[in-house]
Amino acid sequence: MSVTTESVSLRYLNEGVAELVLNRPDKHNAFDDGMIAALIEKLDEADQNPRLRMLLLRSEGKHFSAGADLNWMKRMANNSHAENLTDAGQLALLMNKLNHFSKPVIGLVQGAAYGGAVGLAACCDLVIASKDARFCLSEVKIGLIPAVISPYVIRAIGERQARRYFLTAEVFDAETALGFGLVHQVVESSADLAAAAQAFIATLNQNSPQAMQAAKSLIFAVSHLPINQAVIDETTQRIADIRVSDEGQEGLSAFLNKRRPNWSSTLESGE
Repeated sequence: MSVTTESVSLRYLNEGVAELVLNRPDKHNAFDDGMIAALIEKLDEADQNPRLRMLLLRSEGKHFSAGADLNWMKRMANNSHAENLTDAGQLALLMNKLNHFSKPVIGLVQGAAYGGAVGLAACCDLVIASKDARFCLSEVKIGLIPAVISPYVIRAIGERQARRYFLTAEVFDAETALGFGLVHQVVESSADLAAAAQAFIATLNQNSPQAMQAAKSLIFAVSHLPINQAVIDETTQRIADIRVSDEGQEGLSAFLNKRRPNWSSTLESGE
């Protein structure tokens, strides 16, 4: 099954895995307001699928994304301040939806990942890049700033690196991105991305879908907060909640009885 637009496709590889694909290879997958709207639509659709376990984000062609489309930038330059606020708000909505997507998101990056594309990568839970991947926060070169993506990128690479690369607009390679924490694994070529993704999919499929969703929510709930009584109370509440949940009970029972949990059995049977 697939749902396709001109610039974006949502493809269900099986009941548990979908891939969201940037599909403008002739434009190096540069995004504009149309692509942003399509990505938002497809993210909402995928997130509402109760059988979905994880999402892949990838691109067709040589490059992950060259950043903003030139024609879109020309139109934005002629827009009013109010129109630019609305336009930027859509990109902000996209980043927020991707960052808070309820299931694990695996990003596959090849070739250029410039401007807002760095933001897309930073919003993924796991990122695999080929050795030829190149990243650049290029906005200052054209008199702009990476404003909307900054919260996600700074969390991914840290303030110290942001203070360099936001200002210099230097290109950095996949190994450097790995060192920063923006990328989790580097593979030899773009042809190896799919196999690396399948290895992560196999690992994630061994885990409780409900628990992975709760674990992702937990990270957002406690990240960068002081360890005070409010945080302690929040975390104790969350572990109590998950222990008495259906999957929490099933996981504990399976562990104690030395058997596979039912989510693993369901996966293997193809039901």
